[in-house]
Amino acid sequence: MSKVLVIGAVGQIGTELTMALRAKHGNENVIATTRKSEFPEAMKNSGPCEKWDVTDKEAIKRSVKANGVEEIYQLASLLSATGEQNPDLAFGINLLGLKNTLDVARECGVKKIFWPSSIAAFGPTTPRKRTPQYTPLEPTTMYGVTKVSGELLCQYYGIKYGLDIRSVRYPGLISWKAEPGGGTTDYAVAIFYEAIKQKKYECFVGPQTTLPMMYMPDAIRGTIELMGAPREKLTVKTSYNFAAISFSAKELADEVAKLVPGFTCTYAPDRRQKIADSWPESIDDSQARRDWNWNHKYDLHKMSMDMIENLKVKLA
Repeated sequence: MSKVLVIGAVGQIGTELTMALRAKHGNENVIATTRKSEFPEAMKNSGPCEKWDVTDKEAIKRSVKANGVEEIYQLASLLSATGEQNPDLAFGINLLGLKNTLDVARECGVKKIFWPSSIAAFGPTTPRKRTPQYTPLEPTTMYGVTKVSGELLCQYYGIKYGLDIRSVRYPGLISWKAEPGGGTTDYAVAIFYEAIKQKKYECFVGPQTTLPMMYMPDAIRGTIELMGAPREKLTVKTSYNFAAISFSAKELADEVAKLVPGFTCTYAPDRRQKIADSWPESIDDSQARRDWNWNHKYDLHKMSMDMIENLKVKLA
């Protein structure tokens, strides 16, 4: 079995991806790492865990060599809203951390790397409806700048050094297992928590704000499918458009209200509204669907039902 290293394993994606990878490769073959957070009990008790910082290249190299790592999932990232509060830290973690990872992979013969980009790579000059795979990338946040730069860095290392690097531009991700982590799309997760806890929610974007979203089970499955696809089938060397569903904040609130009687949602747009307005409303991911047969399974209703059902148990 391949030895797999997950960098940033306790974030919103890593929390679920790490456990899915352990189910696939065997618990002892997937090493989880984090910079400072505590590991969830299930992760800590099921397999190897290490604490170090992705900005420390020698720490990455020690781990790769000691564990005989053949695949790396580099998830360490400071998200959009948090990144705007500390752009220097976002640059260091998001971009320098990626370069450190790619350099170690090149030096140590790592066979395959996954790194996530984001819809934050797009900007106000990007077509907002059915954003194409190839389009202007002029983001207005440091998070977005690091994602565009990271895409080009991955392409460069693939061309110059032959590294097998795979990437998707994640939309907003919705999960009941991991709580919001400082992203602009966090309202689409927080609304479910607050609906169950208080039957009300004040949304930080306006009711007509529409963004691409995806339920975490689809995101995890799609990521693993991409990593398992034959390399010769993959035509995008930067990052694949990756999509599922798009809906407005009001459409989401209306769906939640159907499932939680008495729920009400109000709107108080804050600084994150400007970020949301610079992102697409919907994504054309036809290239991913052609190249590696990507296909989502959850629509708005199916996702909302599953979120409410699981959160009722979690928050009981």
